[in-house]
Amino acid sequence: MILKPDKDGVFNVTFLLFPEYAMVALMSAIEPMRVANRFAGKTVFRWEITTEDGEPVEASNEMALRDARRVGDVGQIDNLFLCSSFNPEKHVRKETVSWLRKQARQGTVIGAMDTGCHWLVEAGLLKDRRITMHWEGVPAFQEMHPALMITNELFEIDKGLITCAGGSSAIDLMLHIIQTELGHELAMMICEQFIKSGIRQKSDKQRIDLSARLKIHHPRLLRVLAKMEENLETPLSPGQLAEFAHLSVRQLERLFRSHLQHSPSEYYMKLRLERARQLLKESSLSVSEVAIACGFGSASHFTRTYRKHFACSPREER
Repeated sequence: MILKPDKDGVFNVTFLLFPEYAMVALMSAIEPMRVANRFAGKTVFRWEITTEDGEPVEASNEMALRDARRVGDVGQIDNLFLCSSFNPEKHVRKETVSWLRKQARQGTVIGAMDTGCHWLVEAGLLKDRRITMHWEGVPAFQEMHPALMITNELFEIDKGLITCAGGSSAIDLMLHIIQTELGHELAMMICEQFIKSGIRQKSDKQRIDLSARLKIHHPRLLRVLAKMEENLETPLSPGQLAEFAHLSVRQLERLFRSHLQHSPSEYYMKLRLERARQLLKESSLSVSEVAIACGFGSASHFTRTYRKHFACSPREER
């Protein structure tokens, strides 16, 4: 079993909402449970919305759900999902972290949507577990917690801990749970109700394929681009990239100019600076730490390059 049922066999699921959470992930998790109850002809799932203080919190779309309960008033929780998205570090409170540790000791099944892992790591609940989160939040989180095993999967279920990339992947997580707990036939009926062609496997990647994203189909160029994205902290030289693709440096230059209107070095720098901008906005790493994480030898070089590209300094960006 993935979720914990009550004595009547019903799965009670509590969602704890944090400010700026992604409403799409919350609804993508709730709707499969609603339809499961409808098709089963009985209550197999119950769910409730909670917040830290019982007051509504705004999602990232600036909407708020009414009738939220204070999470401390709920009592024993069987299955808990933390719902977070933007600026998670700003919203982590020690009291909630302590409460999470207590829930884990009491045997609550705990899950995290999108960037909810920020609370779990503070509570010490991620050790020796494979986890996932929204791809946009991974670089900053990995820099802060390099020992963690973070995957690019849609969801992970490891030693009773559930993590999900958020967005529409929450549908696939809940369909996987329904399929496991209640059978394949019910899961497929819900799939058809949502006009989905099937349940994505957890191993399906979060991001659109590089070829489709950039509208490029040259296999050797795609290999080089993927290699660049994998090596932003320790950039490879044009010679190393060319050797990796079994091309000459001149051939590699021509490919980049033809398909991307940049030299390999220019495009590589663009990738590194975009990663730096993401880290500045979404992490508490210092400017020097961001510089190192993006392959710059010094903070001064990083600052000059950043200003030239974005017309502002890293500190002004933050």
